[in-house]
Amino acid sequence: MPHLASYILGHVARRISRDWIDKYGHPVYLLETFVEKDRFLGTCYKAANWKYVGETQGRSRNDRYATLQVPVKDIYVYPLVKNFRAVLCDE
Repeated sequence: MPHLASYILGHVARRISRDWIDKYGHPVYLLETFVEKDRFLGTCYKAANWKYVGETQGRSRNDRYATLQVPVKDIYVYPLVKNFRAVLCDE
């Protein structure tokens, strides 16, 4: 099947908010993913219109003392609603 990665990413993006509402009672407004930049180019995310927003610092979330070294990853996001900033920043 041509463009399989874009097809799957699009399918997941359309469905995940409904599934999240069923399970947790609230929708998802923004998807986020991490791509290991030394191994992958993130081509499928770029092709599916995900936005590159930066890169990680190469630390683990469990790294309390800044001693663990993990691969640097590119960060991509995909908004599921147009006003995601307003919704996520609303207090």
